[in-house]
Amino acid sequence: MALKFHQQIISDLLEDSNGGLVIISSGLSLAKLIASLLILHSPSQGTLLLLLSPAAQSLKSRIIHCISSLQSPTPADITADLPANQRYSLYSSGSPFFITPRILIVDLLTQRIPVSSLAGIFILNAHSLSETSTEAFIVRIVKSLNSSAYVRAFSDRPQAMVSGFAKTERTMRALFLRRLHLWPRFQLDVSQELEREPPEVVDIRVSMSSYMVGIQKAIIEVMDACLKEMKKTNKVDVDDLTVESGLFKSFDEIVRRQLDPIWHTLGKRTKQLVSDLKTLRKLLDYLVRYDAVSFLKFLDTLRVSESYRSVWLFAESSYKIFDFAKKRVYRLLKASDVKSKEHVTNKSGKKRKSKGENDSVTVGGETTTNVTTGVVIEEVLEEAPKWKVLREILEETQEERQKQAYCEEDNSDNNGIVLVACKDERSCMQLEDCVTNNPQKVMREEWEMYLLSKIELRSMQTPQKKKQKTPKGFGILDGVVPVTTIQNSEGSSVGRQEHEALMAAASSIRKLGKTTDMASGNNNPEPHVDKASCTKGKAKKDSTSLRRSIRRCNKKTTNSKSEILKDPEDEEKATEASTSGPQEANVVQPSSAKKIPPVHFYALESDQPILDILKPSVIIVYHPDMAFVRELEVYKAENPQRKLKVYFIFYDESTEVQKFEASIRRENGAFESLIRQKSSMMIPVDQDGLCMGSNSSTEFPASSTQNSLTRKAGGRKEVEKETQVIVDMREFMSSLPNVLHQKGMKIIPVTLEVGDYILSPSICVERKSIQDLFQSFTSGRLFHQVEMMSRYYRIPVLLIEFSQDKSFSFQSASDISDDVAPYNIISKLSLLVLHFPRLRILWSRSLHATADIFTTLKSNQDEPDETRAIRVGVPSEEGIIENDIRADNYNTSAVEFLRRLPGVTDANYRSIMEKCKSLAELASLPVETLAELMGGHKVAKSLREFFDAKYPTLL
Repeated sequence: MALKFHQQIISDLLEDSNGGLVIISSGLSLAKLIASLLILHSPSQGTLLLLLSPAAQSLKSRIIHCISSLQSPTPADITADLPANQRYSLYSSGSPFFITPRILIVDLLTQRIPVSSLAGIFILNAHSLSETSTEAFIVRIVKSLNSSAYVRAFSDRPQAMVSGFAKTERTMRALFLRRLHLWPRFQLDVSQELEREPPEVVDIRVSMSSYMVGIQKAIIEVMDACLKEMKKTNKVDVDDLTVESGLFKSFDEIVRRQLDPIWHTLGKRTKQLVSDLKTLRKLLDYLVRYDAVSFLKFLDTLRVSESYRSVWLFAESSYKIFDFAKKRVYRLLKASDVKSKEHVTNKSGKKRKSKGENDSVTVGGETTTNVTTGVVIEEVLEEAPKWKVLREILEETQEERQKQAYCEEDNSDNNGIVLVACKDERSCMQLEDCVTNNPQKVMREEWEMYLLSKIELRSMQTPQKKKQKTPKGFGILDGVVPVTTIQNSEGSSVGRQEHEALMAAASSIRKLGKTTDMASGNNNPEPHVDKASCTKGKAKKDSTSLRRSIRRCNKKTTNSKSEILKDPEDEEKATEASTSGPQEANVVQPSSAKKIPPVHFYALESDQPILDILKPSVIIVYHPDMAFVRELEVYKAENPQRKLKVYFIFYDESTEVQKFEASIRRENGAFESLIRQKSSMMIPVDQDGLCMGSNSSTEFPASSTQNSLTRKAGGRKEVEKETQVIVDMREFMSSLPNVLHQKGMKIIPVTLEVGDYILSPSICVERKSIQDLFQSFTSGRLFHQVEMMSRYYRIPVLLIEFSQDKSFSFQSASDISDDVAPYNIISKLSLLVLHFPRLRILWSRSLHATADIFTTLKSNQDEPDETRAIRVGVPSEEGIIENDIRADNYNTSAVEFLRRLPGVTDANYRSIMEKCKSLAELASLPVETLAELMGGHKVAKSLREFFDAKYPTLL
C-alpha cells in the first residue's frame, strides 16, 4: 500500500512533463517511491533509463525488491558486455533499464541509441552531481536531440544539497529542470500520516560506566584542544569549528574544502590536526559501539601507527584515554600487595603472575606461586552496559509473549522474531555471541585473542635467528620469567613490566589451550563447548580467524537442538534476508536460564529492506540511526494493523545521544535552507518555457576578439569548421570530455592503446591529475606511457591538470630543494624531460583551462583520423605495429643497441645512423672513418677496441 505523501509526490511529478528534482528526508522510502513510478511507466511512452552510479547500488537492490514484491517485472541491466546491436534493440523496446552513465554517454556520442524513443531519464543520486558531471553531459545531449524527454532526479540527502554555493540551483540548471519538490519529515502531510498509528516506543537510557564517562570526557577535551589549535591558524571559518560538528563525517569535508586552496602552504602541524580530528571522532564512535578489549586494541594500533607525528597524543588529557581504557580491561598490582599463599585458587582465571621465581599453571585452574615480587595482572574485563539491558529486554519480551499466548489463541500475524539493529557487521556478530553464550565468556575470548595478538606481534618484530642454547620451555613466551632481585624489579620501567606481564599471561593461555587439547583429545572425542579446546592450534593465526574458529566451536553443541526448534516460516524468511546480516540466532539456553525469543541481528550499514522481509513485531535499536527510525515509522504507517514495539537503547549523557539529536537538527536546518533558496531561485527558460540549462555552447563566443573584426573583411563571420577530439573510453570517468563538448568540440569515444586525447595526427595528450601523477611515477607506468607516445607521435604532450578549487602548485617554494632528489616530484619530472627531449608538459589550472589549451593547440592542425588512432600501438596479425614513426625508417631494436655501445652518445648516434645502414657495416669501418662520424679519435678507438675484443674462453 503506497503512502499518501508518496502518491502526492508522484502526482506532482506527473503533472510536469519536463520532470523535476525531488529532495526527501532520509528513511522515507525513496526506493518505494521510484518503484511506484516504474510500475506506472508504460512501454508506449518510450524507454526509461535509470542512471546508476556505484554509490547507488543499495538503492537499486531496494527498488528491485519493492517491484518484485508487487509481482511486477523488474528492470534489466544494460552492460558493456552486450553487443552494440543488442543494446540498440533494448533502447528501442520501451522498457525501463538500469545503466551506468559511462556506458550511456559513449552510446550517445557514437549514435548507438535512438534518442527519439527515450521517454525520460531517472537520476538516483542528485546530491553527487555538478555542472561537469557525466550525468549533466548526458542530459544536455538528450535534451538537444529530444526536448520532450523528461528528467526526474532524486535525493534523500538534503545536507549534501546545501553544501557549497547555490548547489541546488546549479544542479537544476545542469539537468534542465525548473521544479523543485521538497518533502521533509516535518511537512504536514508526512507528519500526519506517520503519526496517525505510531509504534509503541520504549526509550531506555543506560548509564555508562565511570571509566567510559572518563574516556568520553577526555576525548572531548582533546578534541576541543585540537579545535582551538586549528582556530589559531586563522585559515578556517571559526563558526564551523565546534565539537558538535566534529562528530560527523561531513566535518572533514568542510575543513578540507576550506583548506584545499591553501593546502600546500599549511604547516605539518595544521595538516596533522585535520587528521587528528578524524581519529578522535572515530574514538568517540568506537567507545560506545565496541567492547572494552576491542577499544583498547584500537588504541594500541593508534599508538604504534601515529606515534610522534600525532598532535592529540601529546595533549594534556590524552593519557586519561589510555589509562581508563586499560583499567576497563585489566589492572596492574604489585606482588607485594597480594598475599602469598602456597595454593591460590583461580577459578575464573583472574590473576596471573608475571615476575617470580617459579610460575606454574595447571589445567584445573589452580596456580602455585612461591614469590612475593613482580607484577600481577588482575583482569577486569568490563562488559558493555548495554549487553545486560539487551538481555533483559529479550527476556521481558519472551515473558510478555507467554502471557499473551494464554490470553490469545490466534497469533498468526506475529511471527515472533525480534530484530536487533546494530551499526555494523562486527557488532552483530558480537551481540549474537553475547545472546547465545555468556557475555563474560565473550569478553574472555576477546581478551585471549588480544593477548595472543601480542605474541604474534612480538614474533613479527623479532625474526628468528639461530636456535638458542637455552632449554626448550624456558622464557617469557612459555610462562617462565627469569629471576630478578627486588632492586632490579624496582629499577625497571613500569611499561616494560606491564609488557612482560601481558606476555606471560598470553603464554599461560597458550599453554593452557595446548594442555586442554591433549586432555580432551584423549578422553572425549565428541566436540564440546570449551574455550581452551576452541583455541587449539590457532596461536599462529590472525585474531579474526581465531575468533571465527572459537565461535564455530561454541556453536557445535547448539546446532542440533536449534534446528529442531526452528519454525519453517522463520527459517525461510531468514534465508531470504541472508545478505542483510548474520543469520537468525534461535537461542537455546540451559534449563536454569530464562528463555528468550528468536533474534535476528541486522547491520545498518548493509542497507537492506529487512523490515519488509522479516516483518518483526519487536525491534531493538541498539545503535540509534535517524534513517532507520524513519524506516520504522514508514513500516508502521504501511502496516497500521500490525503491532510494533520499538526499544531504543541510548547511553545516557553520551555523544551517541548528542550525535543522534544533532543529525535531526542538521537535516531540518538543511530543509529550511532549501525552502529559502526555493523562494528566491532563478532558473532561465527559453521562449517555449523550457529550461535553458547551464554552460551551453552558445555562452562561449568565437575565439576572435572584437578588435580583430575590422581586419577580417569588415567583420564577416567565417564558416566555422567543426573541431573534433578523439577520447579514450577510460577518460569518461573524468569531467573533461563534458567540458570539451561544452566548448563546441565533437567528442569521438574510442579505445586507445596510446594516449588519452588525440588532438591532431601529430599531437597526442596523456592527461594526469595530481593524484594520478604521483601514482604513475611510483609504479613506473608514466615512463612507459611517454615512451609509447614518443614512438608513435611527433608531439607527445603530458597534461598535468589541477583542480579549480585547489592551489596551482605541487608544493610551497620553501619545500623545493636545489639538488635532485629521487623522492621529489619536481626532480622526477626533470629526469623525465631529460630522457624524452620531445616531450611537452602542459600545466592546466582547471578543466575549463584545459579546454582552452586544447582549442589553441588545434587552431592550425589537421583533424585527427579515428581509424589511424585506433590502430596505433596495436600489433597486426603478422606482429607488425603500424604507424611507428621510428619503425618506418629505423630498426628500433638496433637503434637501442647502438646507443648502448661504448663511445656512442646522444650527440653522435644520429650521424652514425645516417652514414651506416646496419650494425654490420658499422663494425667493419676503420678507426679513421669512425673518428669522423663520432667526432673524436678517442671515442672511435674505444668503439673499435670493443668490436675487436676477443671473447674469453675457458681452458
